[in-house]
Amino acid sequence: MAHSPAAVMPFQTQSHDHESCIEDALDRAAQLCAERGARLTELRRQVLQLVWRGHEPVGAYAVLEALRRSHAGAAPPTVYRALDFLIEHGLIHRIESLNAYVGCPRPERPHVSQFLICGGCGAIAELDDPAIAVAVLRRAGELGFLVEQQTIELRGLCPRCRPSGDADAADARRPRAPIKR
Repeated sequence: MAHSPAAVMPFQTQSHDHESCIEDALDRAAQLCAERGARLTELRRQVLQLVWRGHEPVGAYAVLEALRRSHAGAAPPTVYRALDFLIEHGLIHRIESLNAYVGCPRPERPHVSQFLICGGCGAIAELDDPAIAVAVLRRAGELGFLVEQQTIELRGLCPRCRPSGDADAADARRPRAPIKR
């Protein structure tokens, strides 16, 4: 199965073929749901397409507003049920701090992701680094803490929004003040 460009390049470049990216995500979703015996209804597919239409996080009410163009009677519970289904099957992720959703470029297997959130343009990059997830679980366990859900979201600037200049490597590694939204 082919991987979407987002699986290879976390922050999209100008050469990114977004239409192909969306179609790939929808095709993989249909295939995975069929393999899992889950129904990717037309409504769920449309919600997935609306989430994938940009690589920026999208809120449930923005999805609802767009969905109402083709389904006049769509209501919040309809959208939330579809989003829950898509999350359950690993096709999208919820960005907790933004109360928004993004498509998952690697839905083939369950994983705990970490997210890079650009405070400049709003782009999201999904990291899928098991070592980070394991380190968090290990340290939490050492402290006697039982992790029920792991959410790691980092805010900063993507390569397009990051100021260019002669910042040395030490400056690039220095933590900056949080970006307010």
